[in-house]
Amino acid sequence: MENMKRILVLGAGRSSSACISYLINNAKVNDWQITVGNFTESEAKERIGTSAYAVAIPFNIDNTEASRDAISKADVVISLIPASFHPLVASLCLAEKKHLLTASYVSDEMKIFDIEAKSKGLLFLNECGLDPGIDHMSAMQVIDKIKSERGKLISFESFTGGLIAPETDPENPWRYKFTWNPRNVVLAGQGTAKFLQNGKFKYIPYQQLFSRTTPINVPGLGEYEGYANRDSLKYVEAYGLQECKTVIRGTLRNKGYCRAWNVLAQLGCCDDSYQVDNVKSMSHKDFVQSFLESSDNYEEAICRRFNISMDGEELKRLRWSELFTEEKIELEKGTPAQVLEHILNKKWKLNPGDKDFIVMWHRFNYLLNGKEKVIQAWLTSTGEDETQTAMAKTVGLPLAIACKLLLQDKIKSRGVVIPLQKEIYEPILHELKSLGIGLIEKESN
Repeated sequence: MENMKRILVLGAGRSSSACISYLINNAKVNDWQITVGNFTESEAKERIGTSAYAVAIPFNIDNTEASRDAISKADVVISLIPASFHPLVASLCLAEKKHLLTASYVSDEMKIFDIEAKSKGLLFLNECGLDPGIDHMSAMQVIDKIKSERGKLISFESFTGGLIAPETDPENPWRYKFTWNPRNVVLAGQGTAKFLQNGKFKYIPYQQLFSRTTPINVPGLGEYEGYANRDSLKYVEAYGLQECKTVIRGTLRNKGYCRAWNVLAQLGCCDDSYQVDNVKSMSHKDFVQSFLESSDNYEEAICRRFNISMDGEELKRLRWSELFTEEKIELEKGTPAQVLEHILNKKWKLNPGDKDFIVMWHRFNYLLNGKEKVIQAWLTSTGEDETQTAMAKTVGLPLAIACKLLLQDKIKSRGVVIPLQKEIYEPILHELKSLGIGLIEKESN
């Protein structure tokens, strides 16, 4: 018992299932005890099942003393609660001298903890999920290989998307459902996307984001489209791509998704800055009409405004999502973004038996011995069902594997880091491949 390691997992939401299952399945051989803390304790109990190696507790980060107590009993904390709470978790981990692992982007608040975490010998590993996470690790593996052969990188492009499997909901024209936090999907892209293209700094404000997309052909899978994701510029130095002329990271979707989503974004349906008045008595159609100048035929008004066809793919997708029906919204209150999420969730929620589908794609252009070469690398993963999703696997497994490596003293990095070091990415990618999540590479001149 004295050598037992204790792992605290915070959050039992949709991305936690694979992480918790992996930890429980590896608990006996590694002498671990797992605690799953969640705002709703019943959800945490559902995740751990009848395992003798796991317990569930209620967890509310706003309850500082109870949170501190739970963290003080752990050796490692894996946080899967919303990213905005991670600085609070990190401050408690610092106070109690505990390691912290997350799948979320490193925020400015998180960066502040770097020096103190290092001084206390703590690892605060962030961006160790899918995107960000596996995208970083798989990219660095190829980048390091190219550099080891004395290649000079010219261009790096990377796009990742959580979609639905071909056999799931074949009538769904979006080829998309919520496999991640629905709120994050509705708010995606708000802010300005920044990247490097042909040696020039490029910026795409939110109002242009979904109309300035990149066509992507994934070998063996077909045509997709991507939109720029957040700030790609900060990865130029992190990836060691200072000589690159193009560096862009983005989100991948099936063809046609972005043109239809652009209608919702331009109308103002994704705005999260104010409350919609009288939402309780509104229908889906009323909500859409409230953003239109004309009170006549709303479909015609949308077509005029966006110069699209009444029988075009954009309207087909909006109709399928039941945005033009008389069905009542049935929300007490909400911002436009919250109302849109509520409406879409009726059709976009994963149903029993639904399977999601992850696609990640990188392209590296580089010079070797005076010749330009191209490597395309891609990865796919299909979910088992609506709970054991590919999204949960690809977000949760890297975190769980990193936790194991840390407890086995195989990760020496300390401070606030992301998984770009070979000591982290090599063993994680190796184990992921053994679990059926591996990168395929294709090189061409």
